[in-house]
Amino acid sequence: MKSPLPFLQAWLMQVAQQSLDKSRSPASWTWLTPYKGWLPQVGPADLRADLVAALTGAIVVLPQGVAFATIAGMPPEYGLYAGMVPAIIAALFGSSRHLVSGPTTAASVVVFSSLSVLAVPGTPDYVALALTLTFMVGVLELILGLARMGALVNFISHSVVVGFTAGAAVLIAAKQLKHFFGIDMDSSGHLHEILLNFLRHLLEINPAAALVGLSTLLLGIACKRWLPRVPYMIVAMVGGTLVAVGLDALFGPENTGIATVGALPASLPPLSAPSLTFEHIRELAPVALAVTLFALTEAVSIGRSLAARGGYRIDGNQEFIGQGLSNIAGSFFSGYVATGSFNRSGVNYEAGARTPLAAIFAGLMLMAIVLLVAPLASYLPKAAMAGVLFLVAWGLFDRREIRHILHTSHGESAVLGVTFLSALFLELEFAIFAGVLLSLVLYLERTSKPRIVTRTPDPRLDKHAFSSDPELPQCPQLRFLRVDGSLFFGSAPHVEQAFDQLRAEHPEQKHLALICEGINFVDLQGGEALQREARRRQAAGGGFYLIGVKHGLWETLERGGCLDDTEARNVFQSKTAAIRAIYQKLDKSICAGCTTRIFRECGPKPAS
Repeated sequence: MKSPLPFLQAWLMQVAQQSLDKSRSPASWTWLTPYKGWLPQVGPADLRADLVAALTGAIVVLPQGVAFATIAGMPPEYGLYAGMVPAIIAALFGSSRHLVSGPTTAASVVVFSSLSVLAVPGTPDYVALALTLTFMVGVLELILGLARMGALVNFISHSVVVGFTAGAAVLIAAKQLKHFFGIDMDSSGHLHEILLNFLRHLLEINPAAALVGLSTLLLGIACKRWLPRVPYMIVAMVGGTLVAVGLDALFGPENTGIATVGALPASLPPLSAPSLTFEHIRELAPVALAVTLFALTEAVSIGRSLAARGGYRIDGNQEFIGQGLSNIAGSFFSGYVATGSFNRSGVNYEAGARTPLAAIFAGLMLMAIVLLVAPLASYLPKAAMAGVLFLVAWGLFDRREIRHILHTSHGESAVLGVTFLSALFLELEFAIFAGVLLSLVLYLERTSKPRIVTRTPDPRLDKHAFSSDPELPQCPQLRFLRVDGSLFFGSAPHVEQAFDQLRAEHPEQKHLALICEGINFVDLQGGEALQREARRRQAAGGGFYLIGVKHGLWETLERGGCLDDTEARNVFQSKTAAIRAIYQKLDKSICAGCTTRIFRECGPKPAS
């Protein structure tokens, strides 16, 4: 039997050639055809590698998809549907070679926490809300991508992501306690409510279910530690299922009381449609924005990480577009919110994937596999699923990164802590907003206080270069200050306060020279602050001078009317020219008795 690879390659080359022919049309939209950059370069070796990686990824996503759908409060098959069409669309229209999209733990937790207050999980109303949320997230992602807002995710601190995922991990484990121990209890609400409810039902623990859950957990840990190349989730689920089957055979299903997931429908994703009513859009708008920000951060972060390892770069804007189109398509093919999956993307990379075809093939293979194995889910115990989700939750704790953040930065530690605690005791979407808001507040706090240091010539350095050594003598009439940072409405008060303090503590230094080499930006309020200081210095019989003004800074000051003819003459491009000019304006009677003589223009010190 001949290998199908030559035929597959020929077909792909034909598609690529047709795409290239169409791309010559002036009406072509390049953002809709990113695959033109890599599809013509696919060879037989790439196809073989991608097919092997795709098969591995399709097998791995089986337990993950069911687990994530359970977390999201969706019927189990929806987790598999979310890994089919969305994964194919994201691979076609994204820019990463290895990123695989689909359901993720964090997105699933946000979906559950946001929608469970609006509808009962698992019901048709709940599913309709989830599809609507998916469509809204996709539209927002697409708009951001078309608006070239790919850099937006840079404003979401890594500490927010770490804290959020850690909080989500705790919630995942807490919500699975009922299934792990076989208890019939309400697992909705915040962490403290779930734990208190669990303690009230502690005497109702089902020993058989607990044994199944524990067996699953131990098998997963053992497989992950001693057989790292084997998919530990599959081993854990199969092992837990066999334990449950054995217990039912020994004691009877009516005595063990081990609940199962139930058979999954052996079908391709059915067509669906979001419910775009005004009421639903209004209710879901805040959630959609939070999910969009987090989903894009997750996808772009994973894509960049794998691109760095693979030796290429990704286009953040194109990734936004790919993620947006995948979720829009997913909402019409029974998929809930999908984003870049760290587990599936990592498996894809480690399995040797070379092009996005691996993710496309994986989505197609998953469709075929579901048709064959979906009925077997009727044997899958919920306790085994809970054991697998405990493993997933433990894996979400980036312990190394948490230790690094706690030991490195107090500000980032605060962001981590606030996001983590908000995830536990507030709604998850507000945890994201709280972390992002605190990150921005800390950033603005740092930028609002630019570094201001005194500079003076140092005779110990070559050519008497300027130094910040506080022990060096100062000119009695002239002070040099260097400002490192932008001068805008947020930092202007801090700079003016430094000017006021300098005038109060050293009134004899009536001349002030500001070294501007570290100022890259100034707004109208910052320019007016410089203008006010110049007028104060002139009124006191001194002067205000700018040294090393960059072209952009000069244009902004001039355009804002912050430089009149007198002030414009006090702008210098070098310290040497500034000192030479300012020296002529100093009070020579003070210079005659001065003993510091720190400038060359001052001449030798008088004999003592």
